[in-house]
Amino acid sequence: MAMTEKEYMEQEEEWDRDQVLDPAWERQQRKTFTAWCNSHLRKAQTQIDDIEIDFCNGLKLITLLEVISGEKLPKPDRGKMRFHKIANVNKGLDFIEAKGVRLVSIGAEEIVDGNLKMTLGMIWTIILRFAIQDISVEKSTAKEGLLLWCQRKTSPYKNVKVKDFHMSWKDGLAFCALIHRHRPELIDYHSLKKDDPMHNLNLAFEVAEKYLDVPQMLDAEEIVNTPKPDERSIMTYVSSYYHALAGAQKAETAASRIGNVLSMNRENEQLMDEYDRLASNLLEWINRKKPWLEDRTIDEPSVPALQEKLDEFRAYRRQEKPPKAEEKGQLETAFNTLQTKLRLSNRPPYMPEEGKLVSDIHGAWRGLEAAEKGFEDWLLSEMRRLERLDHLAQKFKHKCDIHEAWTDGKEATLADNNFKSLRLNELRALHRKHIAFESDLAAHQDRVEQIAAIGQELIDLRYHAIDPITERCQKICDQWDLLGTLTVKRRDALDEAVRIAENIDRLQLDFAKKATPFNNWMDGAREDLMDIFIVHSLDEIQGLMQAHTGFQATLGEAQAEFNTIVDLGNQIKQLGAQYNLDVTENPYTTLEVPDVTAKWGDLTNLVPERDTALKNEEKKQKSHEDLRWHFARKANNVGPWCEEKIEAVMNTSMAMEGSLEDHLERLKLFEQDITLYKPNMEELEVINQSVQEAMIFENPHTQYTMETIRIGWEQLVNGIRKSINELENSILTRDSKGITEDQLNDFRASFNHFDKNRTQVLEYMEFRSCLVSLGFDVGEAGGGDPKRDAEFQRVLMTVDPSRSGSISFQAFLDFMSRESVDTDTAEQVMESFQVLAGDKPYITPEELQRELPPDQAEYCIQRMVPYSGPDAVPGALDYRSFSTALYGQSDL
Repeated sequence: MAMTEKEYMEQEEEWDRDQVLDPAWERQQRKTFTAWCNSHLRKAQTQIDDIEIDFCNGLKLITLLEVISGEKLPKPDRGKMRFHKIANVNKGLDFIEAKGVRLVSIGAEEIVDGNLKMTLGMIWTIILRFAIQDISVEKSTAKEGLLLWCQRKTSPYKNVKVKDFHMSWKDGLAFCALIHRHRPELIDYHSLKKDDPMHNLNLAFEVAEKYLDVPQMLDAEEIVNTPKPDERSIMTYVSSYYHALAGAQKAETAASRIGNVLSMNRENEQLMDEYDRLASNLLEWINRKKPWLEDRTIDEPSVPALQEKLDEFRAYRRQEKPPKAEEKGQLETAFNTLQTKLRLSNRPPYMPEEGKLVSDIHGAWRGLEAAEKGFEDWLLSEMRRLERLDHLAQKFKHKCDIHEAWTDGKEATLADNNFKSLRLNELRALHRKHIAFESDLAAHQDRVEQIAAIGQELIDLRYHAIDPITERCQKICDQWDLLGTLTVKRRDALDEAVRIAENIDRLQLDFAKKATPFNNWMDGAREDLMDIFIVHSLDEIQGLMQAHTGFQATLGEAQAEFNTIVDLGNQIKQLGAQYNLDVTENPYTTLEVPDVTAKWGDLTNLVPERDTALKNEEKKQKSHEDLRWHFARKANNVGPWCEEKIEAVMNTSMAMEGSLEDHLERLKLFEQDITLYKPNMEELEVINQSVQEAMIFENPHTQYTMETIRIGWEQLVNGIRKSINELENSILTRDSKGITEDQLNDFRASFNHFDKNRTQVLEYMEFRSCLVSLGFDVGEAGGGDPKRDAEFQRVLMTVDPSRSGSISFQAFLDFMSRESVDTDTAEQVMESFQVLAGDKPYITPEELQRELPPDQAEYCIQRMVPYSGPDAVPGALDYRSFSTALYGQSDL
């Protein structure tokens, strides 16, 4: 049954007692210990041939101890008497005990007498103390440390499983694996066979002696033919392998450390150059676009000219801006990744040039969007204003044309007061006619006021061709005042004449009374039917259609009134024919039956034309309503979808269940959902384009506008990009710092606990409370402890060097990572260069080219300054200043 490692370690003393009784193990120890001693004694130009005899006089024992310890022992006695030999051996044994080794049952007399077992025990004690005791692997020392080192080095090799220092080494594969792991060019390990132990052992022993300077301490035949090889012999032999290979491993580790640091530094420099390029290009584009967006001038104040400017703005919004927004996101991601890599490698944070900070980019972008919003608002407002002005100008012209046609000749008529020679009935008729005219004049007062109001509104709205409007309006108002004055004068004159006239033809008077208001009604109705209208909703056009339907309902009564007036005219004509009177002129009115009949026919023709125009407008507004509903239905789907995804991304970013890779996978699935959902956003943009081209400004069917949905979409895209970047940086931090998932979850839980408003940043007060909860001695805010306040300020300089007033989770994680794990430092890199330089204070280009890859060696040679010490050699380079410069502690 296989023995566990713990049981194996506990059985050591029992096996030691057995070993001294086994002749086979005794032979192996004699050979191994002799070879081990000679490997050190040859440094003093001596050796031993028989371990049992050659240490009897104590001289070579003292020499061996001086070589392996590097210290001087007391001068030996040169006599050849027994007591001289015992004195010399005691000097060696005393030195061993002075090193903290307790010798049990080993006395000088036994060594002088050539007691083999005691001599082997003494040599084993020396080997343990000076060759094995100092071996340390992961806090395990001596035998345990040596065994753990063997297990670590041979674990990747097939058919090798080191459990002890006897049976695990019989097939020779463990020896070959140790050599191949450090010097793979010396042994073709994959060609070895487990069932050929003699070949494997001899190969390993020969290679170790030839290339590693490890003398052969055992014979392959003894190991293969011994049921259980001697543990002490194997340990002694393996410890020689350890010391021979440890130096090569140390140089390899030093070169690897330097290579990693240089590669990271060069990568960071490339990221800095890329950030500077992206920032410069983006700021140049923003500075070029802002003046255009802030320009409020147009070549001519007309709707076509403004529509051309609006089309240009829409092309900018759809085609030119989206790629720049993508560049802005890439810029922020590159900056965050660069800062994370710098913090993880203990480099100082990257500070862009003045004006190219991330905050500067954000500020410039916000300024661009503010200018963009102002420009769009101005375009739409100006479009409404110009459209309103065109409508008012047309309406002003229409009403002025009607008014001027009505007033044509009225001034000359009112100025003619030559009526005193007329007959009484003619005077009476003229008086009545004038009364009717005054009624007509009062009816037209409303139109004049409308003309003046429209003219004033055109002035207030800054109509570009206002001078002709003002001139015409003033002319009408002046004429209207004159007509009022002339009317009053003519009425006074007629009143004086009418006092004489009493007999009036009642029939003509009735005609005038009915025909005049009916004519005025027809004029007003005709004006209403020909009125130009502009509406923006279905309700407005339906209101006009209801009013038109109401007007059509009154046409029956108007028809009856028209019939009555025509009948009165016919009666007058009949009376004139009956009495042979001249009734061709009505003294009370200028209206005649043909005039009323013509106006009535014109009016009845205008009614269906008005009906057709209203129905066409209703069809147009229904089309606009369909567009509103089309946009609303799509917006009511896209808007909530964006809000739901934003909430889901935030919850995923703040969740602690599962690994970071699981969270990253979920966020990437969300990112795929956004990509798949983007056609819906593009479809909504197309619908919105149709809405804007139709000049639809309001939509009561949805709370969402295209602007709010664009903002939500950009917030979703930027938020998930930022969350993915933060998770990738967290994974990078975890992997490079060796942080466990539980530690990351604890950090996230502490951060979320104090992030009360879920902004994913901590204010200074929240951050300080979080540090106190984690055991950092920074005190509570307002505690009045200067030492703790200073410590908190030091921490703030680490996590928020730009003093933005808040700490992101990434900065918090970087701080906790530095506090939790060790990282490379300038001192460690300096020590690595010292190893490559052989403990010299300088290093030569040849040593760099020998130990480092060509590109890394050239990188160091170009950046290292010449060494100026008194012991400098030609071409010597100063690796100390170079190491500190890598970590921002001096100028490179």
